[in-house]
Amino acid sequence: MSIRVLIADDQAMIRGGLRLILEDQPDITVVGEASDGVGAVAEARRLRPDVCLVDVRMPRLDGIEVTRALAGPPNPLRVIVVTTFDLDEYVYGALRNGAVGFLLKDAGPALLVEAVRAAHNGDALVSPSVTLRLLRHVTATARPASARPAARLSARELEVVRAIARGRTNQEVAAELFISLSTVKSHVSGIQNKLGARNRVEIAAWAWENRIIEGT
Repeated sequence: MSIRVLIADDQAMIRGGLRLILEDQPDITVVGEASDGVGAVAEARRLRPDVCLVDVRMPRLDGIEVTRALAGPPNPLRVIVVTTFDLDEYVYGALRNGAVGFLLKDAGPALLVEAVRAAHNGDALVSPSVTLRLLRHVTATARPASARPAARLSARELEVVRAIARGRTNQEVAAELFISLSTVKSHVSGIQNKLGARNRVEIAAWAWENRIIEGT
């Protein structure tokens, strides 16, 4: 089954470039485009794509509001936020509203494809080159948004959290902790339930906000 993607960006050249990269993959199909936030929400609700690529800065409705509208209940969609990062103070809001990934506009074709596939598989792109830099930036300037106690997590779960916060994939976590991939997935699910986190990005954000990453 092909991964169905919606691209939302106010620049036609960027939409076209993203489309060319994604449709060069045998397992990805771009099913729609939108040039502003209102159009993005409407098209996403009409088409129900597997993954939405959403620019942070768009007319009529910005990427935060689009993410909030699409990633929330009752029928959440998977949203990847596209950002220039350096001047984007909005990305933190997008993360808190359910974005499952972050992508720099100059990240390159390989990372774009990786992000789409990760989102489709129910994972999130939490890579050292993108998300950890973002998380360090926002947690340096924002007060902790959560009082959820680390004591609720087991020692093994805290190890998994720290690995996620460093940008490790499930496979890398399994290799580092000498446990099976299915065990990692079980731990991630349990951590999400205990923390009330919707995805791995929120787990990583919680770890950085609460300085759990410093506990090693």
